[in-house]
Amino acid sequence: MGRRDDLIATYADDLRNKCGIEPDMDLLTKVTIGCGPAIYSADTATVAMSQPHELKTVKENFLIRKLGLRDGPELMDAINQVLEIYGSDERSKYRAVVYYMLTRHFGRESVFR
Repeated sequence: MGRRDDLIATYADDLRNKCGIEPDMDLLTKVTIGCGPAIYSADTATVAMSQPHELKTVKENFLIRKLGLRDGPELMDAINQVLEIYGSDERSKYRAVVYYMLTRHFGRESVFR
């Protein structure tokens, strides 16, 4: 297994054990690949959800640009729901896990197929 495969296994573990979600491994793999090199850097592999600029990045770069959603209050509502599911005790959350849950929340799996 390569480093990306190890990270995907870590993300799947977070989804199962911290979020109570059984991941679609094919979709999780594609979302992870879509994150690009960000998954390998300690600074960009996680999303510090207590920082407003991080939430703005998730909304603008992922939800609007990548998933093609229109801006509106439902986007921040979804981000907050994902954060609640992931758990407040987790300060930094894996970007790929957050993106996976948002993709499923909005039913935009086709973007990665």
